[in-house]
Amino acid sequence: MIAKLTGTLDESGPDWAVIDVSGVGYLVHCSAKTLAALGIAGDRVTIHTELQVSENDMRLIGFASGAEREWFRLLTGVQGVGSKVALAILSALSIEELQRACAGGDAAMVARANGVGPKLASRIVNELKDRAGALPGAPGAPALAAAPGGSASGDAVSALQNLGFKPQVAADAVARALDELGEAAELNVLIRVALKRAAG
Repeated sequence: MIAKLTGTLDESGPDWAVIDVSGVGYLVHCSAKTLAALGIAGDRVTIHTELQVSENDMRLIGFASGAEREWFRLLTGVQGVGSKVALAILSALSIEELQRACAGGDAAMVARANGVGPKLASRIVNELKDRAGALPGAPGAPALAAAPGGSASGDAVSALQNLGFKPQVAADAVARALDELGEAAELNVLIRVALKRAAG
């Protein structure tokens, strides 16, 4: 799976950018804050990515930092939050503001994002507030349980989240699968075993 791209910013639109990597143009969907961080066409850029696969679509989501990507994964783990809503939230709030909103139970701040009503904002804050202090953007935050993106374990966690499992459930299932299979496990085998552990 694609975890990071380094290349030239070819062009960009209101919620996307094309990154030219050795002559191949990758279309990446981004938050407004990530697009602003990328700069202008012709700039050399590095962007962290999350590959989302559904029955009839495959798309790359891009982030200015690994921490922003972790927040995206956590947001999309909340029922009712798809990639479009998560990117709207990350466009409206910095990860520091999002962390403070969740830790402080400030649903009104999350509701500033386009497409996020009071009910959904409350659900996001309630589900993430207990973990907000341990998430990227929190002062002195420890590392997330999820494996770093780009590794087989990180990709497996992402795959389980895309199938609807909550981030912590996905991370725990992959960790148990790794204990069983060993660090050298192939990605498809790792996902299959982790799915069984998560479902069990």
